[in-house]
Amino acid sequence: MSEPLDLRPPGRPPRGFKGPFIAWGNLLVLAWLAVAVLLFAVHRELGLPVWLPLHAFLLGSLTNAIVVWSMHFVVALCRVPSPSPRRMGFGLGALNVSVLLVLLGVGTGVHWVAGTGAAGITVLATVHAIHLLRLRRHALTGGYGYLVGYYAAAAVALAIGGTLGGALTAGGMGLYARLLPAHAHLNLFGWLGLSVLGTLFTLWPTALRTRMPADSMRLARRVLPLLLAGLAAMTAGFVLASAWTVLAGLVAYAIAAGVSLAPFELAMLRQRPRRPAPWMLAAASFWFVAAVLIEAGLLLGAGKPDAPAMVVGDLLPVLVVGFGAQILTGALTQLLPVVLGRGPAEHKRVAAVLGRAWQVRVIGGNVAAVLVAVDLPTPLPSLGWVLAAICFGAFVLLAMSVTVPVVVRGALPASNHGGATTIGIAVGLAATVGAVLLGAGGAPGSPEPSSAAPVRTVQVELAEMRIDPPVVRVPPGTRLMLRVVNNGAAPHDLRLANGARTDRLGSGDSELLDAGVIDGTVDGWCTITGHRAAGMTMTIRPAGDGRAGPEGIDPAARPGPGWRPRDAALPPADAGTLHRVELRVSETELELAPGHRQRRWTFGGTTPGPTLRGEVGDRFEITLVNDGSLGHGVDFHAGALAPEEPMRTIAPGERLVYRFTARRAGAWLYHCSATPMSQHIANGMYGAVIIDPPRLPPVDREYLLVGAQLYAGEPGSDPQVAKIDAGAPDGWQFNGTAGQYVHAPLAARAGERVRFWVVNAGPGGTLSFHVVGGQFDTVYREGAWALRPGADGGAQTLGLAPAQGGFAELTFPEPGRYPFVDHDMRHAEGGARGFVDVVP
Repeated sequence: MSEPLDLRPPGRPPRGFKGPFIAWGNLLVLAWLAVAVLLFAVHRELGLPVWLPLHAFLLGSLTNAIVVWSMHFVVALCRVPSPSPRRMGFGLGALNVSVLLVLLGVGTGVHWVAGTGAAGITVLATVHAIHLLRLRRHALTGGYGYLVGYYAAAAVALAIGGTLGGALTAGGMGLYARLLPAHAHLNLFGWLGLSVLGTLFTLWPTALRTRMPADSMRLARRVLPLLLAGLAAMTAGFVLASAWTVLAGLVAYAIAAGVSLAPFELAMLRQRPRRPAPWMLAAASFWFVAAVLIEAGLLLGAGKPDAPAMVVGDLLPVLVVGFGAQILTGALTQLLPVVLGRGPAEHKRVAAVLGRAWQVRVIGGNVAAVLVAVDLPTPLPSLGWVLAAICFGAFVLLAMSVTVPVVVRGALPASNHGGATTIGIAVGLAATVGAVLLGAGGAPGSPEPSSAAPVRTVQVELAEMRIDPPVVRVPPGTRLMLRVVNNGAAPHDLRLANGARTDRLGSGDSELLDAGVIDGTVDGWCTITGHRAAGMTMTIRPAGDGRAGPEGIDPAARPGPGWRPRDAALPPADAGTLHRVELRVSETELELAPGHRQRRWTFGGTTPGPTLRGEVGDRFEITLVNDGSLGHGVDFHAGALAPEEPMRTIAPGERLVYRFTARRAGAWLYHCSATPMSQHIANGMYGAVIIDPPRLPPVDREYLLVGAQLYAGEPGSDPQVAKIDAGAPDGWQFNGTAGQYVHAPLAARAGERVRFWVVNAGPGGTLSFHVVGGQFDTVYREGAWALRPGADGGAQTLGLAPAQGGFAELTFPEPGRYPFVDHDMRHAEGGARGFVDVVP
């Protein structure tokens, strides 16, 4: 086919504009590109997430370019009526307001603002797709009708991707890890990829100054279904967490894209081009196909859908610098001379301006793509971003020097040398580059702590939308160093409210962060969009701030050497109906918080004491032996009897036999009956008796968690007694040690039914047991069923007052690390928390 392509802007210039409307549209594109370059330069200094410059480029610059040029190509090539400039202006205005709302909402953390912007983009994308399909009915040149199919499909992808993006800004509804890669692929391979591939069928022959291959239009129509099938499979695979479905989609998409681009790459090999646009388009196409193949290879090697890390952490720089920036500059280098010049002479003038030093810019842009794409040591990636900013920022300067005069005056100036506009833009670019260099030079390395304050280093782990530990407590005046490790599949970072921050850390990366001297509470969070809303927050608190933690106790610290967690697994009851137990009182040094050991009063040498289990009607015979230095007794809530004799206080060296029959089912507390009971319970003298309800169904796993307040200090000392009387514990704990199941998580398999027995030993305060990411379908509390399996509804907590007990059941829906907490978050932050590691 030898039909020449007429890409001149159709129609007369809109009323009120001196330049054609398309020139105004491209000025928007360049303005967003300049904003993106500037934000890339200064976002670290301003404490802004890298998400902002990425979306200023992808959502601002590229989306405006696609909307403007897709409509232009359809009007010019399909010979359909051009929409009115007023209508186009309203649409572009609404689009850019929506983009601004998204950037503003995410930057400030106001989710409804970001969600409103995302909704606006979704609506506009849908309207754009419908409008394109309606224009197709009036097309006079049927051969180019495939363009409408590509652009409309791309707009639908943006509408769906925008909807997912809006959900991500609010935390992802618990599906962040699945929605993020689906959102990224719909926008990158759908909105951007389909628009570019559809355009290249017509743009590339024009750039190469060669004839369009005879069968290119037929090829375009044939590969589109395969591209859409690949994109749909990718999206479904990520949402369903099916690695093989994602891989199948990537392979299909890569084959279709390779078939689409091959004729043009071969044409370049036969006839080496001498102009900038073909080289830029070819380089961008190479990076696009490479990104698809690299992701397919990584996914094949990983065997699981870890695309969040691949796309956001590894592939996004490739797609932004290698593909997106080059395809935009290449297309504008080819197209702007046509729309800005009023004849061959002006076309050549504009092309000459846009082609200045193009070889250097092409080489620099692709070297930059390698530096930011490959995992290289610092500061090479930063230098890559600097080089990219210089190369593409230079294009912004050149393009604006010819676009702004046309927009403002309606024509190019008589001379294309110098001019106030060019000088002004050059100054802006120089400032940008300076800021980039400053930002690169300011990249954090290993900070040197001040010698004036004591230094403490704490490891902080980022994974599964959680920061562990969520609370770090250090003595006031301590210079805190955080060793931040990303143990998750997705990239994360950590920013503190005092301005300290890490780089974005890929999976397995770590960085030493100087949090400064801690004299007050400092909040921290992950800055990646939606991660803070999903729960990636932490707090640094000075010890002794009145909220939890005495001097010397840090619930977030690691356990001391030789520490062994208490096994929370609850074995079934003995087969017999008579349970004889010897319970010896002892004073033993135990670890009641990580790294903090002190003398405890115990039953059987542990806190809590031994667990007793039986059924209704069973007989219990407990022999209490006092091997301690004080008088002690015991009170079993599971039995009903006159207390005077069996609950009496016995002196050191004495013994008594305590008999009771379990008449009622439940999770019962036992504790020391000597006065003052609050001190004896607070110092560890408590335990649990489990009496199974009749016909209790079996489950896959049962765990027992006895919650209690934590009071540090010498048992019975005045300071400790004062805290007990005031109800001001130093922390909270499950099974005798604060935070022990953070370091020794409980185990389960996906799909297994797990029963958590919980007893609140007190001595005071409530307990609200909750599993993050789980829902209870069964709750039994204080001898009664609050929720039975199969009933409508569910429960989020098992709430217990002091000395109450019960159990809750759930089935973990999928593998992952599920935190469990006392949902009075002061208690959780003070040590009443842990994890359940759920494996496939």
